[in-house]
Formats: sequence, structure tokens, C-alpha cells
Amino acid sequence: GGQRSPGPAGAGSMGPMLRRGGPVDPAVEDAAGRGRRWLHHARLVLRALPFLMLVFGLVYDRFTPTDVTPVPFFAAAPLIAAPLYTLRATVLTGVLSVGCTVLVRLTRDELYAAQMTTELFTVLTVSVLAAVVNTVVRRGDVRLANARQMAEAAQQAVMPVPESELGALRIASLYEAAQQEANLGGDLYVVQDTPYGVRMILGDVRGKGMSAVTAVAVVVGVFREAAERAPTIEECARRLDQAVIRERERQGTELERLEGFVTAVLAEFSRDGRRVQLVNHGHPPPLLLEPGREPRMLDVGIPGGPLALSGLTGSPRPGPPVELVPGATVLFYTDGLTEARDADGVFYDPVVRLNGRSFGEPEELLDFLAGDVALHAGGDVKDDMALLAVRCR
Repeated sequence: GGQRSPGPAGAGSMGPMLRRGGPVDPAVEDAAGRGRRWLHHARLVLRALPFLMLVFGLVYDRFTPTDVTPVPFFAAAPLIAAPLYTLRATVLTGVLSVGCTVLVRLTRDELYAAQMTTELFTVLTVSVLAAVVNTVVRRGDVRLANARQMAEAAQQAVMPVPESELGALRIASLYEAAQQEANLGGDLYVVQDTPYGVRMILGDVRGKGMSAVTAVAVVVGVFREAAERAPTIEECARRLDQAVIRERERQGTELERLEGFVTAVLAEFSRDGRRVQLVNHGHPPPLLLEPGREPRMLDVGIPGGPLALSGLTGSPRPGPPVELVPGATVLFYTDGLTEARDADGVFYDPVVRLNGRSFGEPEELLDFLAGDVALHAGGDVKDDMALLAVRCR
């Protein structure tokens, strides 16, 4: 569940999948296939488990002494069914459990024994409880689905997918929140065509959920205004820094509760796609991928501290514009990429993982990274990840 920019033929939003194209790493594809098969088999076993409990209880009764009761297995079946089945199927499981309890007593000629009354009362009570649990779980699922839809709509409204083509630039984006049940996090990116060139920002707000969206909305809104009016990317960064400070003090948003800890890198691409200038507010520097060369970190000049902390750390200073060759790709990313760890605690290194690889389109690069990071971390990604790839024609 990530947000990805569309290919040339379509548009996307929070939750849409990127059109797949180009080669996929066989190891990534094989690992993903194994994961899907394991999940499919696990689901089948879980759904069959209540029925298996009933069958096991009957078999258990057949091969154990008469003073040993199989009723715990019959009582467990509807409870297991409650979070997995529909209400009707859960009630049916409870009826079958009661039936199995009666059947056991019939085979022992103990239909009217006092112990049977106790066992029937136990199974009936558990079955009713299972139906109540099922109802509560289903209502919770509906509320969670509604909350997720609202979160996706909020994320899409605050941070729409960038256009896939702007002048001589091909652009692809990806957003994956670590909080998958809400599909919402604190990373952000914006791409805007301005009178001064194509300007963009990629940043990281420390936080998740709706509170992070509030902070993201502040940064995104201020950047859009500053990018359109500021004559230089350095001035754009300065205005953004000052506006975030004012907004924090005026509204007491999530930015204040997080002590203004928002990292960001701003970029300005020339319209012909041959130059880029960067301003860095405490963010990981972008990566430059050029045909036939090893990946390298771009010169960001003198980096500053996170947004709203320039008074303590000093303002950033951009270096000279970086010349770009045709076919070069600039990769912007948040620390969800570089801080993903494998089972041995080794961090993901995009320079090493991308060395020697080539990608025809930026979408293919992001496809590879998404799968490769998941493979590296064993599917246990701890932080949000936002990626923005810009390819120069």
C-alpha cells in the first residue's frame, strides 16, 4: 500500500499502484512470490481451524477414556471463528459445537447426565460470546476502513501525486507509510512548475497519523507559495523556514509538539533539465545516477539544520548548480530508505545496491527500490519511506 506517481498514460492517488514496467530483480520477485504463497496457505489453515477443532474433538473423544472430555475443543471452535468468519458462519460454528457436545454424550449413553448440562451450558455461553465478539470485530473493521479512506483522502488532498512529465524532466514518486493500517505518515514531497524552473521539496516530519498530516499540510502549503514567488531556491528555503516558525507559534500545530523537527531538501531544476541546485535542511543528500558511472551523493553546499531551527544551527547555503548529463536521474529519499535494517542490523545502502544497475524510466527505479528494501528488511520496515526520482532527457 504505497502512493506512486502514474505512468505517462494515467494518474494516481494515495493508494494507487505504479504501472509496472521494465526488468524486476529475480530475487525480489521470488521472495515476493514465496511471501504471497505462505500468506495464502496461512489464511487457508486459519479459516479451516474451527472445523479442524471440532473434528479433532470427536477423534480425541474416540481414543481417550470416558472420564476425559473433548468439550474444550468444541468451545474453542466458535471463539476461533469469531474474528475470521461472518456472523452467520460464527453462529453456525456454535451450533455445530453444541451438536458435537450432544453427539459425544449420545455415544456414551449419558444424554441426561448432570455433566452434560454443564458442558452444554459452557458451549452455549461461549458460542453466544463468540457471536458478540464477531459483531464487535466487524464493526471495528468498518470503522477502520472508514478511517483509512478518510486518511487516504486527506493525504491525497495535502500531497497530490506530481505530474509525470514537466518539460525535459520525467518524474516518479512513491510513498509507503510504516503505519500500513492507516496508510498515512509524516513524509512529504511536492513538485511545482514555477517561473524560475521546476522546484521541489522532499521532507520528513517526525510523526504519523492525522497529526503528521497537519504538519505536512503546513510545510506543503508554505512551500507552494514560496516556490512561486521567491527569486532563488535559497530564498525559497529561507521563506519556508520563517513561515514554519510563524505557523508553529501561531497555531501550536504538531510542529510545536515535535519541537519543529522537520528535515527537508529543496531543489530547483532548470527547464532544460541540465542543471539542479539544492538547499538542504538537515536531510539526507540526493543521489545522482548517471549512465555508465557509479551512483554518488550530490553536492548540497553547506547544509543547515531542520526547518524552524535555523536560529540555532545556522541557515543552509547552496553550492553551485550541478550539471546533469542526458539520461541522469536524481533520487530524493527519506531516511525510511537508508535506515531499513536486515536481520543482522545492517542498514540499507542505496549506493551499493544501485551500483551497476540501469533503469530506463524513473518508475522502474522506484519499483526496484520498493522491492529491494522490503527484501533487505525482511518485510519489517520501521519507518515511512518517500522517494522522488527525476530523470533528465
